[in-house]
Amino acid sequence: MSRLVATLFGVGHLRPAPGTWGSLAALPLFWVLHVLGGVALVVHATIAVTVIGWWAVAQATYGTADPDKSEFVIDEVAGMWVALWPVSIGATLARADILALYPGWIAAFLCFRLFDIVKPGPIGWADRRKTPLGVMLDDIFAGIAAATVVLILAFLWHKFLM
Repeated sequence: MSRLVATLFGVGHLRPAPGTWGSLAALPLFWVLHVLGGVALVVHATIAVTVIGWWAVAQATYGTADPDKSEFVIDEVAGMWVALWPVSIGATLARADILALYPGWIAAFLCFRLFDIVKPGPIGWADRRKTPLGVMLDDIFAGIAAATVVLILAFLWHKFLM
């Protein structure tokens, strides 16, 4: 069961670029969460996926030296959802359909993937931990960085271009 969770029920076995596939798979799941329960459900689900992902990675790699297997993409789900928090919040505050904020979706996805690949600052620090917690944290930190960029881009767009 832990391997199924860690690979997001097999999504992590898709090639090439399993992390990108995991990030893409996170998008419709995020949409469902937002539609069903808004920001509150999105935040609670993100926390739950992070904790469950931490457990799954720890169980699936017990006794191995490096728990960061390329097929484990549950961390991408958690990080991608964090990157999309501003979109969920923005749609709620504007009382808009979350899909109408598609530029935010695109920015969140591209920024998250960039930060997850390049791993600047604390993202790289977490990645170098080589622990199940580090596996989850580097993507959470990448999600926070991406969410920050999404917020900045939204501010600039609405302040100067609309």
